[in-house]
Amino acid sequence: MAISERILILDFGSQYTQLIARRLRELSVYCEIHPCTVSGEFVRGFGAQGVILSGGPASVDEEGAPAPPADVYELGVPVLGVCYGFQSMTQHFGGQVSPSDDREFGRAMLQIDHRLGGGGDLFGRVTEAEPTQVWMSHSDRITRPGEGFVVTAQTDNGVPAAMAHTDRPLYGVQFHPEVSHTAQGVEILSAFAFDICGLEGTWTMENFIESSIADIRAKVGEDESVILGLSGGVDSSVAAVLLHRALGDRLRCIFVDNGLLRLNEADEVVETFGRHYEMNLQAVPAGDRFLTALAGVEDPEKKRKIIGHVFIDVFEAESRKVEGARWLAQGTLYPDVIESVSFKGPSATIKSHHNVGGLPDDMDLELIEPLRELFKDEVRALGEALGMPEELVWRQPFPGPGLAVRILGDITAPRVALLQEADAIVREELSKLPEHRDIWQSFAVLLPVRSVGVMGDNRTYENVCAVRAVSSVDGMTADWYPVPYDCLGRISNRIINEVRGINRVTYDISSKPPATIEWE
Repeated sequence: MAISERILILDFGSQYTQLIARRLRELSVYCEIHPCTVSGEFVRGFGAQGVILSGGPASVDEEGAPAPPADVYELGVPVLGVCYGFQSMTQHFGGQVSPSDDREFGRAMLQIDHRLGGGGDLFGRVTEAEPTQVWMSHSDRITRPGEGFVVTAQTDNGVPAAMAHTDRPLYGVQFHPEVSHTAQGVEILSAFAFDICGLEGTWTMENFIESSIADIRAKVGEDESVILGLSGGVDSSVAAVLLHRALGDRLRCIFVDNGLLRLNEADEVVETFGRHYEMNLQAVPAGDRFLTALAGVEDPEKKRKIIGHVFIDVFEAESRKVEGARWLAQGTLYPDVIESVSFKGPSATIKSHHNVGGLPDDMDLELIEPLRELFKDEVRALGEALGMPEELVWRQPFPGPGLAVRILGDITAPRVALLQEADAIVREELSKLPEHRDIWQSFAVLLPVRSVGVMGDNRTYENVCAVRAVSSVDGMTADWYPVPYDCLGRISNRIINEVRGINRVTYDISSKPPATIEWE
């Protein structure tokens, strides 16, 4: 994709590296994260107007401590070192980094030295009365600046917290401007991008649409087709609309109805994409096949693997019917790309991914990923720019295995129908809340528990349903959402009265961690 402005972020393993990219993207500045281990040739060929060195868990003096290619400092473009990146820059220029007697983790107050013109322009946009709050996370400190560097800010206990080179556009901060706890962090990153790097902020969804369509048309031959597995989720839906705008009928969407979707969801997907958007859509009703394969299976990981294998079999068989198919489209997002090349390496597996995996190599299809440069919030912004309906753009995340991981225990057609009805009530009532967009995910869970109840003069012994609603930014962490009591009361009353087979409703108030968002 042709992008005229870009910042290169080199990752040293900080848990906050993605936040740097997100903050810049929010400023309409395009950036990419790459491991600090990239070659000098890569750095020279990237075409960056600025470079940011992220934080990281290492100490610069330890054996094997990572360092960026020396070419970074010879590009002639501004460089900003953050925390470990700042210490690595200091060491490169002959400064000294030592273990700190007073380690700083958490909030600190920053006092800026304005003798260098607002900290060499890095603090030129800081408007808050000083001292201003920043977020620290370090056990080492810089005890001697690198050659040509001067201290431009320090914390209230006298620790150097920022430096700048007197002749070159090189800057370093010991704190993390990317986190929300740094009060003027966005202003500092804005100053670096706009005032120091001279960028204009041209990264907009309108520009992305225009350049993406051009790229897709240049890549896909006029007699070739693209196959997309359409689930109805945000990512695949936005990818479908973008690809359809570029290719028309040469986009062939395959929708596999696994029988584990939410109430009426299969019909809604066909209505929206097949009729409203007039896409070339093949809907494959395969619910019986999935339920047969899942019969008697209670282990959640086995459920996921079975669903993944059956999906691949169904999708592969349907894909082979498409004439002229050369491309397979996937809704890969930028966090997936970052994780695959992360300097830290993959994190421990808590459970297999919510989304069903890839296809066999012998399908002989080339991959096209129109959303691979975007974060989730940017995908929603893209959907809005494409004129997609609000209910599609703001659809909540839904696990690839569907309701199978929300039915604890054996999965049968009657239990699926039971959960679909209860889940529809949960979603309907929560959607009426004025603040419903603050809820990241909400759903019902059918428990493998039966409960005694009384309805009229009769004793009942029926199923228990749990309701889950969480707030989150990216799904990595989440907190239970404080749904108003009157709303919870309506949900409970409606489920017990309208869904035959459930006589008790509970509300899940577990956060992630230690719990996960989904129950399985």
